[in-house]
Amino acid sequence: MRPVTAAVLDLDRAWDLHPQVSVRPEPFGALLYHFSTRQLSFLKERRLLTIVQNLEKSDTARAACHAAGVTEDDLPRYARALAALARSSMLAERNLTP
Repeated sequence: MRPVTAAVLDLDRAWDLHPQVSVRPEPFGALLYHFSTRQLSFLKERRLLTIVQNLEKSDTARAACHAAGVTEDDLPRYARALAALARSSMLAERNLTP
């Protein structure tokens, strides 16, 4: 797993919630807690929560966004939000090697 430093996440790669992250849905979106780093992140939008939940069953982050109803015009905004989650180790690039 390599660290993400870019402002925008590569939407054409597969991403997952880090295995040590717990998600607690809330009316405003969700709370994400990383048990290893003890970092807390807030998802301030329900659609972003849906995208994060879709990552596990999607081949790419782009597919997870589309499954959540994100339009092409809104993709850059969600890519930036996902990149911020990846930089804080809430998301990890999926290892596709057997």
